[in-house]
Amino acid sequence: MHALDVLGDPVRRRILELLAEGEASAGTVGATIGDEFGISQPAVSQHLKVLRDNGFATVRPEGTRRLYAVDARGPSEAREWLSAFERFWLPGLAALDTELARGRRTRRIATTPTRPTTTSPKNTKKET
Repeated sequence: MHALDVLGDPVRRRILELLAEGEASAGTVGATIGDEFGISQPAVSQHLKVLRDNGFATVRPEGTRRLYAVDARGPSEAREWLSAFERFWLPGLAALDTELARGRRTRRIATTPTRPTTTSPKNTKKET
């Protein structure tokens, strides 16, 4: 299965978001996903299996629990495939970054208090 096929499912994307926060047990993932998507624990287990089989998640036993974590191979594969298309969005992002920087500079200048100008008393003697 292609990396983008794996990521095409919203349930699997959400599972990866949960795992990106840190290692989680199958029960915790199942409860969260079950509440959010209204699917059963066996259905969540099938999604975890797809993630494991395609290099997006790892599992390790700890006693009677199975702990899942993100496997860097899957996201790397997706990133590699998408890198061929970066030329379509990177210039736009660079332009956006420039505009954001200009806006920050403009706001900073607008909120910086101006110093009152004082005139120094140069030759203030009255001529008599």
